[in-house]
Amino acid sequence: MTGRTRFMDVSVKQEESMAKEAYKQVMRQYQNQMLPDNHAYTLYVKRVAARIIKAAGMENLDWEFHVINSNEKNAFVLPGGKVFVFTGILPIAENENGLATVLGHEIAHQLARHSAEKLSFTKVALFLGLMLSVIFDPSYSVQRIVMDLGMMLPFSRKCETEADKIGLQLMAQACFDPRESTRMWTRMSNSERGPSLAFLNTHPASKDRVSNLEKWMPEAMDTWNKSDCATTNAYADMFNRAKLAYW
Repeated sequence: MTGRTRFMDVSVKQEESMAKEAYKQVMRQYQNQMLPDNHAYTLYVKRVAARIIKAAGMENLDWEFHVINSNEKNAFVLPGGKVFVFTGILPIAENENGLATVLGHEIAHQLARHSAEKLSFTKVALFLGLMLSVIFDPSYSVQRIVMDLGMMLPFSRKCETEADKIGLQLMAQACFDPRESTRMWTRMSNSERGPSLAFLNTHPASKDRVSNLEKWMPEAMDTWNKSDCATTNAYADMFNRAKLAYW
């Protein structure tokens, strides 16, 4: 979807097998904070996600959406379509379009199989780390710092940036307003405490994400317009107003 060349050395079955244990651990860790399936927040997340999944053509995957009652402003996906959303990010998302920005990003990770790519890349990184230790004989801590700063963190940020780009297209195709993505990440940036050292993070800084999204916005708006979303959303607004007036 982005034209990037990738190295994959992990099958879908291997990826999902390794994710099963991670899924169990997450469910155990947050078992007392999971909102029920019929909770308004859970239904809200599932409703927005369903449109994006349809746009991605991934309706055959066994998706699960769990909402965790926590002030943490975060969301993540495990291989196999297991998505976790923390309630702390909902005020930042603010509306359906903002939430679509978050969910589009996570669904994009699944679509691009970034987990498998990261596992494949880790194999290469470990091999290069071994060669580094043989040639230069550095301490483990120094070797780990070099590998993290020189390879793993930049690679992780590359995957996150790609998920932002794919997610933007998916939300536009699903008739969510892509322009809200920049507003959402601006709100996230404003909520963050202190300056972010991008080179030490697995994710790009929020301000950098806004800059990237603005760069990709013309293409996303073209997708949104071709999907006739403006007309669809206008009819939906008229219907909702009529329904409220009736009741």
